[in-house]
Amino acid sequence: MTIVGAGFGGIAQAIALRRAGFRNVTILERGDDVGGVWRANTYPGAACDVPSPLYSLSTDPNPDWPRRYSEQPDILAYLRRVADTRGLRESIRFGVDVATAEFDDGANRWVLTTKAGEVIETDVLVTAVGQLSQPAVPDIEGRHTFRGPAFHSAEWDHDVDLAGKRVAVIGTGASAIQFVPAIAPVVEQLTVFQRSAAWVVSKPDSVFGPRRRALFRAVPATLGAERLGTWGYFELITFTLRMRKMGALTRFLARRHLRKQVADPGLRDALTPDYEPWCKRLLFSDDYYPALARDNTSLVTASIDRIEPDGVRTADGTLHPADVVVYGTGFAATDFLAPMEVRGRAGRSLAEAWVKGARAYLGISTVGFPNLFMMYGPNTNLGSGSIVYMLESQARHITGLVSWLAENPGHAVEVDPAVEDRFNARIQKELDRSVWSRCSSWYRNSSGIVTTNWPGNVSTYRRRTRGVDRADYRLSAPSGPR
Repeated sequence: MTIVGAGFGGIAQAIALRRAGFRNVTILERGDDVGGVWRANTYPGAACDVPSPLYSLSTDPNPDWPRRYSEQPDILAYLRRVADTRGLRESIRFGVDVATAEFDDGANRWVLTTKAGEVIETDVLVTAVGQLSQPAVPDIEGRHTFRGPAFHSAEWDHDVDLAGKRVAVIGTGASAIQFVPAIAPVVEQLTVFQRSAAWVVSKPDSVFGPRRRALFRAVPATLGAERLGTWGYFELITFTLRMRKMGALTRFLARRHLRKQVADPGLRDALTPDYEPWCKRLLFSDDYYPALARDNTSLVTASIDRIEPDGVRTADGTLHPADVVVYGTGFAATDFLAPMEVRGRAGRSLAEAWVKGARAYLGISTVGFPNLFMMYGPNTNLGSGSIVYMLESQARHITGLVSWLAENPGHAVEVDPAVEDRFNARIQKELDRSVWSRCSSWYRNSSGIVTTNWPGNVSTYRRRTRGVDRADYRLSAPSGPR
């Protein structure tokens, strides 16, 4: 079988399969190392906003996290260490970028074609490419006419020295609130273009000192307790979100945080969101607001009209000079499995199957695409909690499906259409009542459907994926030669 992607998802799946006795597993990774988004996103200040004891694999606890909210180098080092100690590198092929995946109906096999032209056949295909792997750069008029360096935060150009430069930052999402404070003291002038303000609360970070780490190593149960406590805290937040009780508290905390950190009433007004808390991703930072209050930083709320060779011109006619443009504009989160072109039974493309919105049973299996199992698929993202917990739940379920296939060599398994329909109807009904349906965000596709997020608690998802109910799936024998 073949896994595409060597980030948290691909590594979790490989570990689960090996623990179940499956050794004939190949991981295809387009990059030159493991890590996924934590290999790709190297922008200054990159860090996680989920506490590390929970943002890690349950199979591989790490007593050596340097702080509660670890930074990108430490998370990448952790994933590298897991890959090494688990012996996974022998199963990974780096620099392999899958362009197409087509299902052979007769042989019940997937045929992959890489961008280099290599053809790979596999009985089972697991995609672990993530929802936040394709940078989204807005198609602003004149974007390609800019004279200076321009890059997305997920493709940070470290060869560009920002010292003494006039830097324009387009976007104020989760990445921008981390790199803006990191570069503000270095640049000559920082101009931040904000389309909509974000709800920002304090980040309760702390250093895990030598004694704390020694305790984690000596008494592993203390690290487990830290993980359990964090898990329970997020479960409570999710529950109160569903009951609509968290919004008022979040609004109070965020506004108090803003008042404490920004003295200028005009700037405070510009940084106050006009939508409900949690409708978009809640952000955590203690240095973003102070960075915007610096003398060399200006916040621009006027809409961008176009980009010119010497800067960014807004709709009010003002040209904001810039030597460098950085796009902090997020990812194409609803373009699942992109940029792969995937075709299932009878050559039907996944894009055609999902023309009204991405959908999959448990976010894992979709009708017409047998033996294709997705990690971090549709409706498995979280508004609160650790995606790693969800990935491990998916890995267990997928391993159960693979075990079923192992009992029936040459067969294919796919979700029953009625089961997928009932599942999707139920979660969409819940999502229609959720806070995520009440504003425009990357959680929703162009039709306004929430295709990214799971509507309930992670404990509910864990129960749903713990075992494989074979009545939910259809098993079919090959109709042609293998």
